[in-house]
Amino acid sequence: MRVRSVVVFLSLAAASSAACLFAQNKKPEPARLTSDTERAALHNSTEWQLVQPHLPDPLTASAASLELAGDVLRARRFPEDALDYYGYAIARGGNVSELLNKMGITRLELRQTDIARQMFLRTVRAKKNDAQAWNNLGVTEYSDHNYNAAIVDYKRATKINRNSAVFHSNLAMAYFEANDLISARKQFAIAIQLDPSIMQRRDTGGVTAHLVGSKNYPEMCFEMARLFARAHNLDSTRLWLAKASEGGFDVREGMSGDSVLRPYLKDPEVVLMLANISNMRKRSIAAAPSIVESLPFTGQPLVNH
Repeated sequence: MRVRSVVVFLSLAAASSAACLFAQNKKPEPARLTSDTERAALHNSTEWQLVQPHLPDPLTASAASLELAGDVLRARRFPEDALDYYGYAIARGGNVSELLNKMGITRLELRQTDIARQMFLRTVRAKKNDAQAWNNLGVTEYSDHNYNAAIVDYKRATKINRNSAVFHSNLAMAYFEANDLISARKQFAIAIQLDPSIMQRRDTGGVTAHLVGSKNYPEMCFEMARLFARAHNLDSTRLWLAKASEGGFDVREGMSGDSVLRPYLKDPEVVLMLANISNMRKRSIAAAPSIVESLPFTGQPLVNH
């Protein structure tokens, strides 16, 4: 059975349009639970009216049906109700490790990183060979920029399960942010070999957190292009070069100084992409004086934000 993963978007470059789960420059503040009024409003929605009649009785239902209800509620974007039902499932004798994993993932989705960390810690203490929990624990460390701690957790996950592309790609991300490019390239290569589409957007609803963003997103895209170029995957090389360029990376200079990517400077589509980039920059420079002249003089220097 294919294990679904939960995409966790971390601070991408400004050019990236992906929704971010965590802020780039500071530790995220825990999102509070909705107020009684807000939760009541959610429960007055059409979506809730469709779901609520089918929810099992927490006092009599089996742990399996309560856990399934939690899964449905989480998928339908009722995370706090999902947490309630996962709790009911534990009380009815459900698998504590699996349920804590799901509760931790739900807390991550609510940006409650510290609470999620405690749940994953409880899981790995109770079940030391739970690869998903070690991976998810690593995500909480990564989100707080504790990259060395994240590396330790991800390595535990990959040791337990060597065939998870998600675990290897997450480990690569942590190495990348820790400026260990050699180790990052090695782990990215393993992840891509296991799943060539690993860094594309994945479906949600699973219990394995998957990182696809970085505070150095354009540089990461360039590294991905380099890996695909080494594997002679032309389409993916072009794709990641374009992503790097869109993020503001100087692709021409980077390719010129890289023995793996330098030959692709002669590729027609890459040539066209670089020409378009050059033309866009020239137009931006040409438009700059007229923009400045149109601004009112305030006696203060202009500051780029």
